[in-house]
Amino acid sequence: MNKALFGASIALAIGVGIGIGAAQFQHLLVPPATGTAGHDSADNSPRPLFYRNPMNPAITSPVPAKDEMGMDYIPVYPEKPAADRKPLFYRNPMNPAITSPVPAQDEMGMDYIPVFADEEGGNDEPTGTVKIDPVMVQNIGVRTVKVEQRDLVRSVRASGRITVDESRMSRLHPRTEGWVEKQWVSRIGNAVRKGDDLLSLYSPQLVTSQQEYLLALDNLNALADSPFEDIRRGAEEMVSSSEQRLRLLDMPPHEIAKLRQSRQVQRAVAIESPFDGVVLDIGAREGQYIKPSTEMYMLADLSKVWLLADVYEYELPWISVGDSGSMEITGLGNHSFTGTVAYIYPYAEASTRTVKVRLEFDNPQGLLKPDMFASVTIGASTRKQALVVPSNAIVRSGSREQVFVVRGEGKFEPRQVELGYSSDGWVEITSGLKAGETVVSSALFLIDSESKLREATAKMMEASKNVGASTPEEATSSDELSMGGLSMDDMSMDGMSMEGMSTDDMSMDGMSTEGMSTDDMSMEGMSTDDMSMEGMSMEPDATKDAGVMQHD
Repeated sequence: MNKALFGASIALAIGVGIGIGAAQFQHLLVPPATGTAGHDSADNSPRPLFYRNPMNPAITSPVPAKDEMGMDYIPVYPEKPAADRKPLFYRNPMNPAITSPVPAQDEMGMDYIPVFADEEGGNDEPTGTVKIDPVMVQNIGVRTVKVEQRDLVRSVRASGRITVDESRMSRLHPRTEGWVEKQWVSRIGNAVRKGDDLLSLYSPQLVTSQQEYLLALDNLNALADSPFEDIRRGAEEMVSSSEQRLRLLDMPPHEIAKLRQSRQVQRAVAIESPFDGVVLDIGAREGQYIKPSTEMYMLADLSKVWLLADVYEYELPWISVGDSGSMEITGLGNHSFTGTVAYIYPYAEASTRTVKVRLEFDNPQGLLKPDMFASVTIGASTRKQALVVPSNAIVRSGSREQVFVVRGEGKFEPRQVELGYSSDGWVEITSGLKAGETVVSSALFLIDSESKLREATAKMMEASKNVGASTPEEATSSDELSMGGLSMDDMSMDGMSMEGMSTDDMSMDGMSTEGMSTDDMSMEGMSTDDMSMEGMSMEPDATKDAGVMQHD
């Protein structure tokens, strides 16, 4: 009896396990049928895409949550598509680059968002047109501005260095070899006047030329009364050539006149200053032997100086010759100097990528010194009634520049433009826009990213249509899964053995057979010939409290 009872218990446990497993398997494959109207309404209700912080819409969560103040996150549901609209594809809500031709869910269980044809841009809309919900437009901080016409005025600020006016600088070299006999100006920086003696030079060649000149003068006087005109003309030409030689040797005219009157050869000839200026360098000293290659003095007239300003390439189109400039020097306080642009150099500096612009300034008081650093403001030309937009409304991709034009509420069209000059945060538009149009001036990165994604998607869809490719419209649905035709007739437990199975840890606490029916259970064909109760203990004291059957 005990042996039969144990066998029945084992069979009952196996049957219950098989029934529970089959029920779970069927529950996974076949969706449960809706029985009431209330359940049907709950199952058909849309699932939230995500949950948004009520105080900060930029913070979202894939699951219900609360903020720091205990306020529930607001669920965000997908828009209900119209009955006559068919989605082109479905897009991952967290990564728009991931799409699917059929409804799907991401790793967090969020439904893919359907994308319809009118959202990708119709036939009358340019490729890449973006449509954004007005609430989202406000949340991401989209700002717009009108395209307008205004005068573009720009003042170019640059730094530079004061230099000597090269047209007012002189380097004095001797015309012949000799020695410095006497030097009157021997300090760098000394101011000199035109005609001041700088030094005296003894040159054998100058002495010989003076003697030849005196001989020519004597010959002219001797032949002045000659009846032959050719002889008189020859004597005059000799005097003229001798005097010309002295001038070419840089003998001052007043020294030549003095020689003609005194008829005495001068041992040393004075070298004079050619203009009023300042001595910048001295290359010869008293007693020094000099040659034509020796630079005796470098003189400069500082009554007018140059400023070489470094102007950046992008500011160069604003500057032209004749523009006025105002210069200030830190060491001179608030004193300002006014000059004009005299020349724009035709090359750029390789190290700074700037172009030299030369301005001329008067320096009557000598306040401006060479090699001083100064800052200059150049009043550049004005562009009248230029079509302009803010510079932050331009999307620069490297190969092109574009703006986003507002075509309607939440709809933005990308449009390529050509740019002109820029000034004070405004950029001139030479083509691509008209006055009065509205463009986006903020949140451009998000809109540009969405536009590029839509443009790429449109090109992919167009390519698919051209090659005759069709988007898969049928997908496996869980509604089509059924247990119909599933039979357990061929299922057998032959070969199943409980050998080695231990029931030491098995407990039937809490197990109840209430509601279990054995009407359909049959033990027909079950044999207990191989069952053995050997070693099994049914002592009441051992199982009374534990409620567990134990065996060795």
